[in-house]
Amino acid sequence: MIEFARNVRLWFAPQQIREEGGTPDYRFSLANERTFLAWLRTALALIGGGFAVDQFLPDLRWAWRVGLALALLAAGALCSLRAVNHWVRCERAMRRGEDLPATRFPALLGVVVAVVAVAMVIVVLVGWDG
Repeated sequence: MIEFARNVRLWFAPQQIREEGGTPDYRFSLANERTFLAWLRTALALIGGGFAVDQFLPDLRWAWRVGLALALLAAGALCSLRAVNHWVRCERAMRRGEDLPATRFPALLGVVVAVVAVAMVIVVLVGWDG
């Protein structure tokens, strides 16, 4: 938990990351940044999907609509926070010459998206009135 708190501080003070270890090949830092941006695009897509479910499916039962929308919005919020934290962890690992950090988040996100997709299939098969 202390390491996570330190990482959160580094989110807003990236110049402190430069004080650790040596400077990695800039290509690795740029690849880390591109990965960060890809996660942010994923987060924005999830958030957009959550709003789309809520706004464009008014005939869907309230519980289904809100549940699906909140699942997508929460996944988008978590994805954006994870992107920043993973960027910091990877940048620090590269500077220290350590292995890149392992994460279970892609699997978790994939499961959440699959559950929402299955729920949407059920809604489509059963009908809007459920």
